[in-house]
Amino acid sequence: MGLKEEALALHKEHQGKLEIHSKVRIKDQHDLALAYTPGVAYACKEIEANPMDAYVYTAKSNMVAVITDGSAVLGLGNIGPYAAIPVMEGKSILLKELAGVDSFPLCLKTQDVEEIITTIKYLEPTLGAINLEDISAPRCVTIERRLIEEMDIPVFHDDQHGTSIIVASAFINIQRLTKRNLKDMRVVLSGTGAAGSMVARMLKKIGVGTINAYNICGVVDKNKYDSYDFLIKELIDDGIFDTPDNHDNTLASILKGADAFIGVSAPNLVSKDMVKSMAKDPIVFAMANPTPEISYNDAKEAGAYIVGSGRSDFPNQINNVLAFPGIFRGALDVKAKKINEEMKIAAAYAIASIIKDEELSPDYIVPGAFDKRVVPAVAKAVSEAAIKTGVANK
Repeated sequence: MGLKEEALALHKEHQGKLEIHSKVRIKDQHDLALAYTPGVAYACKEIEANPMDAYVYTAKSNMVAVITDGSAVLGLGNIGPYAAIPVMEGKSILLKELAGVDSFPLCLKTQDVEEIITTIKYLEPTLGAINLEDISAPRCVTIERRLIEEMDIPVFHDDQHGTSIIVASAFINIQRLTKRNLKDMRVVLSGTGAAGSMVARMLKKIGVGTINAYNICGVVDKNKYDSYDFLIKELIDDGIFDTPDNHDNTLASILKGADAFIGVSAPNLVSKDMVKSMAKDPIVFAMANPTPEISYNDAKEAGAYIVGSGRSDFPNQINNVLAFPGIFRGALDVKAKKINEEMKIAAAYAIASIIKDEELSPDYIVPGAFDKRVVPAVAKAVSEAAIKTGVANK
């Protein structure tokens, strides 16, 4: 049986990957009186008097909704809300298995930005946090920003921030391993959507000096400013994207002499010759899935010193599972009102710190997806950052 047949059999046998379990037993009349009427009224009255007591008397303190409109699912594109359900269920079981966080999928039958925002806002009383997932760019940025501003619980779009946090942790360790100063590095980024835009911002925050970007329209250049959407305009305005001095609007032209390549774009965009044209011992993170911008073996054969990808069958997998379970665990533990930049940066440094100096190598700059040290370390760092920056309610 191949992987496709095995996966379909698993989903069919279980009819999905989630079910609800009760925390309390209802085995007699007394149990019923405590958990439901009349006993439940006492909890209701406490919460009515103090709404924050919902964190004390209900599942709110450990409950996340994984929400999508199905417009940008994995590498499958706009497949709609019904087809997105298996992915959202998968995200929910990862939260539970890795971080003990309860969650459930909500796939919305609308792709209207205002309808999505309004619907999610109505859910706030039940939830401790919201994980936005697989919503197309730049709509996802608008939706997340509005919800962060208008809600009092954390809203976190993993497609934007998860990848950026793991890439940042990898570059923190690249600096430790190679002794290169991040501020002297020039990074070329392919892909400027949800993931790429946040990767660029995070790299700037940890100290990377120069970032040149490339997308489906060519090299990002301030001279083409008026042709860009608001997301790229902001990145130019904020000094995140630097216009290359000399380029012919191709990826090859800006890779020449670059210290690192980060791809969150499309398959087979980078050739061996393009890697050979980069600076000595270049870094290549080709993360398009399932087929990367350049294969691990081709990048290595072309002289790349460190190679990472989104795949689990090669070293240095840039996997969001290293970030989001611990981030939600840490935010929920202190009843955070939001997940801010300081919490994300704390998560990146916590992930990087898992690997000791003597353990670092070109094939080991990020921890493995199932390293049991990661979630507790990230949760602790995120909780502490939330308290320090005043967004915790605990």
